[in-house]
Amino acid sequence: MVRAVAVSAGVAVLLLAAVTGLLWAFQRSLIYLPGGAPHQPAGSVLPGARDVVLRTGDGLELAAWFLPGPGPEAPAVLVANGNAGHRGLRAPLARAVNEAGLAVLLFDYRGYAGNPGSPTEAGLALDVRAAREFLVSEAAVPPDRLVYFGESLGAAVVTELATEHPPAGLVLRSPFVDLASVARVHYPLVPARALLRDRFPVAERVARVDVPTTVVYGSADSIVPPGQSRAVAEAAARLHRLVEVPGADHNDRVLLDGDALVKAVVELA
Repeated sequence: MVRAVAVSAGVAVLLLAAVTGLLWAFQRSLIYLPGGAPHQPAGSVLPGARDVVLRTGDGLELAAWFLPGPGPEAPAVLVANGNAGHRGLRAPLARAVNEAGLAVLLFDYRGYAGNPGSPTEAGLALDVRAAREFLVSEAAVPPDRLVYFGESLGAAVVTELATEHPPAGLVLRSPFVDLASVARVHYPLVPARALLRDRFPVAERVARVDVPTTVVYGSADSIVPPGQSRAVAEAAARLHRLVEVPGADHNDRVLLDGDALVKAVVELA
């Protein structure tokens, strides 16, 4: 009987080791979930928008859509997507924010929507810098009229950008404390903090960002626990507002382009 228990325990250890090894090898395919390419031109999805190309510091060219504001002095919002899908899914948000008077840039990360390259934390940092560079240099948006909006993983991307290039305001939708913290929720038996190559320490970084910061989250989020989004808000150096959307799950439409979310972006412009 003792021997059988020992054998069972050994098998369990081996299985856990095998699963851990697979997670180490394929972790980025679990983190980054690219969607299909939006082949249609920008104007067919967002009337008035145009196709633009972002050039990253390591030589990649990324597809993006730019929707101008009502005039040359209009504020702008840089939209950083979550870990899944493509810029076309963020068109309703762009439409709503643009109707409120803001220019909008939608872009896809490396490896997404037909873009070259493979996504990593360092790579996404280069991608979002290329997006900001386009807005400041080519679209001539003054840096003090630029708002960063990040959705879930994108909240980590724009928070890191804000530590180097502070915006007029920062809106974080469904942010997590760091990637390991949210990974532990979904893979409780795996030593995520020891295994992860990409870290995305949102709470640590937002504490160094001295700009008005709004955190928006759904009270029924099943992917990023609401408590983690509240913890990010508590860590923010200059919290402007904490917005809870009652009953909303992570991918609900109300957290894509609902009134509360649109207001949170527009009021910081």
